[in-house]
Amino acid sequence: MVKRYHGNPVLTASDWHYPVHAVFNPGATRLEDGSTLLLCRCENHGGISHFCRAISKDGYTNWKVDTEPCLLPSPDSYPEELWGIEDPRITYVEEFGQYAIAYTAFGEGGPGVSLAFTKDFLAYKRRGLCMQPEDKDAALFPRRFKEGFALIHRPVTSEHADMWLSYSPDLKNWGRPSRILKARKGAWWDANKIGLSPPPVETAEGWLVFYHGVRRHASGSLYRLGVALLDLEDPSRLVRRGQHWIMGPIEPYERVGDVPNVVFPTGAVLAEDKDTIVMYYGAADSSICIATTTVKQVLEFLNSKENDCSLETGSDP
Repeated sequence: MVKRYHGNPVLTASDWHYPVHAVFNPGATRLEDGSTLLLCRCENHGGISHFCRAISKDGYTNWKVDTEPCLLPSPDSYPEELWGIEDPRITYVEEFGQYAIAYTAFGEGGPGVSLAFTKDFLAYKRRGLCMQPEDKDAALFPRRFKEGFALIHRPVTSEHADMWLSYSPDLKNWGRPSRILKARKGAWWDANKIGLSPPPVETAEGWLVFYHGVRRHASGSLYRLGVALLDLEDPSRLVRRGQHWIMGPIEPYERVGDVPNVVFPTGAVLAEDKDTIVMYYGAADSSICIATTTVKQVLEFLNSKENDCSLETGSDP
């Protein structure tokens, strides 16, 4: 169902014009001219992350990487960014004619969710924290619902890391939280800890939500990708959930790196055919890679008999 690009990895630290330790977990969007922009997470040699742009006309090759960061942590004005900014997810909000960037602000209190807006990826307006620590893996939906703007995020409790949805009338005040996807228990591939991957993808049948599941085992953790479907007009309602993961680390560049055995998509764009989904993912927290699937294939998978909610034993449907 998911095919890796033969030219992976497409971006590594060696492609940068200034010293960085690793590049991974990029936000992605398609610009008006058809090119693809990645907002790459770059970790410096001190361990602090910032964002830098990379742009490609075809979304696969000839990436033009900026010669300097486009967004740096600003701990003097935003103390929650003391230890860096991480894992951006980009949503174009037509109502404002701007791109919303949900990202992890890492400070002394732990990771929290912050928002920033931009029209051109040159100038940015931060809104600060919208979800207090410990919370991360967030993305904004591209349009208002009856209850307001909606944000998927992943708060952490002492026992679970589940996916939640919160609403806001103004992108400042957030409330009405509801859990939309539970981490399963036991031996499941997505037991105990899950989180959003790219921002939701709108389809005629609902919102496709790709999410990562973490399988903890004796030698570490294993990050793999699954998918669920949320209701088109009420994204707090889970329609279907895949029983099996659809992508896991198998290639050397996914299995060896700063954090081994990780595939972690944070960006996705819909191709001109309105069916192909191009996902940009971090591999082993060390490089940026590409994988593709299609809306048709994913919906067929979710609608198959094996994913009937009546057969699901690992979590609430």
